[in-house]
Amino acid sequence: MSTSLVLFTAMAPKGEKKAKAPPAVKKQREPVKKRQRPSRMVTKQIGGDKNGGERTVRVSRMPRYFPTEDRPKKLRSRKKSFSEHKHKLRQSIVPGTVLIVLCGRHKGKRVVFLKQLKTGLLLVTGPYHLNGCPLRRINQIYVIATKTRLDISGVKLPERVNDEYFKRQKLNKPKHTEGEIFDTEKAEYAVSAERREDQIAVDKQVLDVIKKHQDKKFMFGYLGSLFSLTNKQYPHKMVF
Repeated sequence: MSTSLVLFTAMAPKGEKKAKAPPAVKKQREPVKKRQRPSRMVTKQIGGDKNGGERTVRVSRMPRYFPTEDRPKKLRSRKKSFSEHKHKLRQSIVPGTVLIVLCGRHKGKRVVFLKQLKTGLLLVTGPYHLNGCPLRRINQIYVIATKTRLDISGVKLPERVNDEYFKRQKLNKPKHTEGEIFDTEKAEYAVSAERREDQIAVDKQVLDVIKKHQDKKFMFGYLGSLFSLTNKQYPHKMVF
């Protein structure tokens, strides 16, 4: 079929008119109600012969005295405390993972991760017999997670080992009014008997797990050695 024939069939005859579509019905918008604000003034009746009548008074009185200097307003800190944060544990950190401590008194030591506490801190142990690191808490941003893992599913931790368990004890400072004049010795921190019992109980279970490991000699030396870097060794290029 030629193009001229197609155009002829598509065109309507001259006498006929195309039917127009009905006009669209516009929806009437509901009138917006104005919000009525409560009036600031109130009319009160005042009794008495000389004071008779009505008087308009403010609902909330204005202050009588104004400060001569503008005091700075205290800004509320928008930062949440550490306990209110959402503490998501890294995927590379699971119970039994060997971690490398990067700060603090025990930096450079390799420790075993036991569990995550309610505050988000990690509960770790050396064990103390191998590298001198006791049961302690540490933030996960200060550790490097290695691929070395131990099966500590059978290790049972005491129920009392929680965040309150690690709170610092307040040491009483001596006053000059008490005792002799030259008695100025400060009270020193001493490990409680509970901590010693818990440390021995947990380390004994962790050491039994290491002894059952295939490379137990390697694991004892690995946990007992310190982490260090030499020349041309970059941590971002290393696989731990």
